[in-house]
Amino acid sequence: MSPISQRRTFAIISHPDAGKTTLTEKLLLFGGAIHLAGAVKAKKGGQSARSDWMEIEKARGISVTASVMTFEYNNHTINLLDTPGHKDFSEDTYRTLTAVDSAVMVLDAAKGIEAQTLKLFEVCRLRDTPIISFINKMDREAREPFALLDEIEQRLALDICPITWPIGMGERFRGCFNLATGTLYLFDSGQGAKIADSIQFSGADDPRLDEHIPAAELEKFREEVAMVQAIYPPFHRQSYLEGHLTPVFFGSALNNFGVRELLEALCEIAPSPRIQAAEPRSIAPEESKFTGFVFKIQANMDKNHRDRIAFVRICSGRYTRGMKAFHVRDKKWLTLNNPVLFLARERELAEEAWPGDIIGIPGHGHLHIGDALTEGETLYFTGIPSFAPELFQRVHLEDPLKSKQLKSALEQLSEEGASQIFKPLDGSPWIIGVVGALQFDVIASRLKSEYGVNGSFEAVQFTNARWLKCPDALKLHEFCDKNKYNTAEDAHGHLAYLAPNAWHLERIQKDWPEIEFLKVRENR
Repeated sequence: MSPISQRRTFAIISHPDAGKTTLTEKLLLFGGAIHLAGAVKAKKGGQSARSDWMEIEKARGISVTASVMTFEYNNHTINLLDTPGHKDFSEDTYRTLTAVDSAVMVLDAAKGIEAQTLKLFEVCRLRDTPIISFINKMDREAREPFALLDEIEQRLALDICPITWPIGMGERFRGCFNLATGTLYLFDSGQGAKIADSIQFSGADDPRLDEHIPAAELEKFREEVAMVQAIYPPFHRQSYLEGHLTPVFFGSALNNFGVRELLEALCEIAPSPRIQAAEPRSIAPEESKFTGFVFKIQANMDKNHRDRIAFVRICSGRYTRGMKAFHVRDKKWLTLNNPVLFLARERELAEEAWPGDIIGIPGHGHLHIGDALTEGETLYFTGIPSFAPELFQRVHLEDPLKSKQLKSALEQLSEEGASQIFKPLDGSPWIIGVVGALQFDVIASRLKSEYGVNGSFEAVQFTNARWLKCPDALKLHEFCDKNKYNTAEDAHGHLAYLAPNAWHLERIQKDWPEIEFLKVRENR
């Protein structure tokens, strides 16, 4: 098996509290990357999730930034990207989905498809990303499996292929039957912190099942298996790879149940690295020359070193430590001496890496989201956007002498792409724009814990932002001169118009038809 065909790079998407971060932990456990899974919502004195490393993540028990974890399983290299489920961090999730070849969609068995799941699914659909569905929390009271499958089929317009089927739910949850292999795994609660061997049978008609499952439940299970096999078509891998069909697994991530089958399916059916869209041409993973793009920047993963890591998805060729790469935007060559592979915040030097792998390049701000690295070719990877923020505030410093630290901190945090900063042309203080309100809490927490800056937020009069684009430089200059109180530069020097309300924005667009007001800006 070639190094490229061994790679599996996928993201886990879900609504908050569906069990996404718990599933991430358990996949690491089964992959041997960790030996004891911590409680995701650990209290003081307990363990926090391995994929949650920020102070605010540990305190609130939520993921607010995408984490990357690399491990080996069954002769495959698994690159797992854990994304924030909360809607306020959707921009980070969107960009992370540009760097993966497939996704696992986690659903709460009691709630089914929730709002954020639907939004993230639509992002996957735009890119035809193959999706495996994992219906979690079957050890709690849940909706009927057929109702959950009907909802997936109808609301997501996907063909369904159950791979495993549950026996009961909640306190009556007995296990899952693997329809593909004819094997039944009996559920044993209390296995949350370690891996336990499941009990296996030869099929749904195995008479030994009578010893483990009450007669009435066993009869109902056998009827349901017969219905599943009659209603749903067999698994068709090409349909899955094209994004038309989702294989479905049932389980309980908290109790390790169903996780092994999910991980084995990812190795067997999930795609190896796919062709990446770029201009002026697409990039195939089998190409010999190295290419990659930056999809995420993270500051201060190690507070002791004030580091900044650029997460790079390798698209073609082979990375070797010490090689030179051409930074297309700056038109400069970089020597890649110290890129790293990740296990959440832990890292090790990457001696080599292949298409599908995610490497982290330490730096001091020279790499930005969307940047391409090549062996000399000028190309731009497409579909890596920044979205116009919807909420705006200024930071009020408790100590005015820390204004320089504040400016530096805001610039570094804006490079991560989750927040935007704007410097108004009239000289007034920096304005922070975000997509979701919880981002302000994250910024305040990180300003204090990572930069030693205490501050509170003040409301400003703006509700909309649009980047400006105009082929006529003189016309653009005239616009900025006449609207300097509403015009600002972002951290990268791009001009943006800040409007107090939607009516005002619509009016200014009509008054200046020569200028484009962009809600989405492509990073390139």
